[in-house]
Amino acid sequence: MDDMKQVFIIYGFLESGKTQFINFTLGQDYFQMDDKTLLIVCEEGAEEYDSEVLKKSNTVMEIIEDYEDFNIDTLNALNKKHNPERILIEYNGMWDCKNIQLPSDWEIRQQMTIADGVTFETYFNNMKSMFADMIRNSELLIMNRCHATEKLNSYKMSIKAINTNIEVVFENEEGEIDLPMTDEDLPYDMKADIIEIGEKDYGIWYLDMWDNTDRYAGKRLHVKTMVMKEPGLAKNYFVAGRPAMTCCADDIVFMGAICKSREAKNLESRDTIDMIFTIVEEYRSDYGGNGPVLYAEKIEKIPPLKEPIVQMV
Repeated sequence: MDDMKQVFIIYGFLESGKTQFINFTLGQDYFQMDDKTLLIVCEEGAEEYDSEVLKKSNTVMEIIEDYEDFNIDTLNALNKKHNPERILIEYNGMWDCKNIQLPSDWEIRQQMTIADGVTFETYFNNMKSMFADMIRNSELLIMNRCHATEKLNSYKMSIKAINTNIEVVFENEEGEIDLPMTDEDLPYDMKADIIEIGEKDYGIWYLDMWDNTDRYAGKRLHVKTMVMKEPGLAKNYFVAGRPAMTCCADDIVFMGAICKSREAKNLESRDTIDMIFTIVEEYRSDYGGNGPVLYAEKIEKIPPLKEPIVQMV
């Protein structure tokens, strides 16, 4: 693994700020190395790369203009030509990013998406499938030029609905924007003895539960949800959740969390249940780390919901 070359892929549509971000990164002290960096640029916008920054950071730039040329043969040839230690790829937002093939000694270290707060809504609504593919691939999304701050929580919900694990950072001219969501911002009463999660509020609750599990510590909640039996779970566990449409009817995911209950053995996948429960953050290998586990206090089977699919966007 020590011989693997680290690859960083930056996604985003034209004029989203990818070049500006990479220019800034190359100019930082931690990027001033003797080892060579290969920068592959897949589209050229109004912003240009600073030749002095490229020279100082020992970076060579190659341009690939056509999608057909972004293939394993081209990348292998560039690898042989430059023998870089690390690779930065400014990827074209209009290209398919689901099936990127890289040389055998290249290893993806990080993938991120750069978005423009001014044009995000337009691109997200009109090119949702392409945007969703970028978001799914990324560990980090940076949205710059954020002026309409009142919409940012909504933007974050739309992004996290596609990739719950992605970190979302908003920036304006003054730097990063702190965007905490308070109890009062939520559509249900956090002070109630039993917090009622309405059917239409499921998506907001689900995303907030994953982001802010501590918010729900010690509280009792009531929700109508569905059962999924996953292979490998102990007999007193199941996954409680609902299918959610993030982009279109062909792009439905099951948004659920592991639930522990004595009633689990009496449940089948696709059962609809009415459940009162508490939430505890625990380490689970199923999650690959810490995450919310629902401890059911009461479960009752009920008829299927009239609208079981959660509309996230």
